[in-house]
Amino acid sequence: MTPESDSAGFETRAIHAGQEPDPLTGAVVPPIYQVSTYAQEAVGAHRGYEYSRTANPTRTALERCLASLESADHGLAFASGMAAEDALLRLLRPGDHVVLPTDAYGGTHRLARMYENAGLAFTAVDLVDTSALNGAWRDNTRLIWVETPTNPMLAIGDIAAVAAFAHERGAWCVVDNTFATPYLQRPLELGADAVVHSTTKYLGGHSDVLGGFVALDDPERADALAFVQNAAGAVPGPFDCFLVLRGIRTLAVRMERHCRNARLVAAMLAEHPAVARVLYPGLPGHPGHEVASRQMSDFGGMVSFTVAAGEAAAVELVARTRVFTLAESLGGVESLVEHPARMTHASVAGTPQAVDPSLVRLSVGIEAVDDLLDDLGQALDGARA
Repeated sequence: MTPESDSAGFETRAIHAGQEPDPLTGAVVPPIYQVSTYAQEAVGAHRGYEYSRTANPTRTALERCLASLESADHGLAFASGMAAEDALLRLLRPGDHVVLPTDAYGGTHRLARMYENAGLAFTAVDLVDTSALNGAWRDNTRLIWVETPTNPMLAIGDIAAVAAFAHERGAWCVVDNTFATPYLQRPLELGADAVVHSTTKYLGGHSDVLGGFVALDDPERADALAFVQNAAGAVPGPFDCFLVLRGIRTLAVRMERHCRNARLVAAMLAEHPAVARVLYPGLPGHPGHEVASRQMSDFGGMVSFTVAAGEAAAVELVARTRVFTLAESLGGVESLVEHPARMTHASVAGTPQAVDPSLVRLSVGIEAVDDLLDDLGQALDGARA
């Protein structure tokens, strides 16, 4: 067994896959190849690299590593999660129809509106409801877009069931795996055709880089995505790739702490009188708990809840925390709190995808959990008062 072989453990591949010691110096960390062009031995004769928009050795290391973690044959890195989503939608043609989750990330719905001007059609449905999925199906449906857990409602879609539904009808299935990461959930192993990530989040893990990724097995689609990647040029720089790789090396240990802290935070929220409802798939009463238990190895670090006193109290609460930082994004080592209706999902206000204005979303970090519980407790007590 080699450290990057398929038989190696997840943690081993996170550290070694695509990251062999540098053959020139023996450096154990892949160098940052901060270069735009490469010397050629003759016209058309190069060592695999000619221009860094097309390929860069640091990006290659990231693509190999993350593809391995997603059990994929191919991986392509992009400048952001939205750039990765955009590249996937570019594989469709005018007249094609896409089914989306009702409560998918607001940026995904914003991108869908842009592509409606290019001739694509989109229908947002509750993917948890199979009958709703069936009702949304059209003869021109080519893609079902799954996000599980969803952002910010943490609904759980059955990846295997949705992928089978799509394949039976000649469509393909893409899964946004940002919230779960490949450490907790591997959609390709469940039948999905492609996986998309915002590597900005848990994969980078330190709130200091933007990036996106697509993993898939189909070589023709991989070639088509590589064409888009090169032609459109929405690629990450070498230092961005280095930062994401740095984060991936500790992904497993970080996710274990994120999950542990989130479980304790969710349990505390469920008992607090200022909280009307807790949305966390790890709670037995969550409607997606059974499916999540089947397709995830743990339940992640995201927790959402509604404030019993309504929108004004929710807005006040997110301003009262001191350990939780009021900020957009998620998945970093630090805990974040936000008000989705006015922040990350403001773009869908007034639409059927609008978020409950009393909802608060937590990205539970890896700080001492007692500090997190105390902070939420004092903020909630203030909201109740």
